Amino acid sequence: MSASSGTLYIVSAPSGAGKTSLVKALIDSMPQVRVSVSHTTRAMRPGEVDGVNYHFVERERFLGMLEQDEFLEHAEVFGNLYGTSQRWVEHTLAEGFDLILEIDWQGAQQVRRLMPDARSIFILPPTQQALRQRLTNRGQDSDEVIERRMREAVSEMSHYVEYDYLVINDDFAHALDDLKAVFRANQLRQQRQQQRHLALLDALLG
Repeated sequence: MSASSGTLYIVSAPSGAGKTSLVKALIDSMPQVRVSVSHTTRAMRPGEVDGVNYHFVERERFLGMLEQDEFLEHAEVFGNLYGTSQRWVEHTLAEGFDLILEIDWQGAQQVRRLMPDARSIFILPPTQQALRQRLTNRGQDSDEVIERRMREAVSEMSHYVEYDYLVINDDFAHALDDLKAVFRANQLRQQRQQQRHLALLDALLG
């Protein structure tokens, strides 16, 4: 990967930790950052747009892509297949954009094997009680489903040690600042700045 390439970021969090809201706010404030659009075999929901929310494909097409090793990572969730196109990721990074993959720890392990230069961020809630409250406030799930999600969350959170950065989402604005700091610091690395400011550096040293 050249110095002018973007960086691939893996962002993981348990359900209810606020990952989706934080990533959206980050994207809105940093134009050089994009979110990966996954392929999926699930049906399109009202309000969703093909190519924006997901690339919606038939199961047969997805399995064909899988056979051709076209996915950086893939998973089956509730009978639906999801995957990240490796070619699209590499193309986006080559254009100089930083790219976020919102995936779980298992997907993160797949991506790290293929792209070891990827940076990873885990978003945690401040307490288990706060996480339970957020899941309850959604008003979408029964008590039984919430208990299952809590068990899954604890299991997911135990993998935080595999990540480069930890962001605690207690105060949203503070968590967003922390997230931005990771991206800004990486964009200021010497190799990326050198590529971005070649003319300036030549003039300063001329």
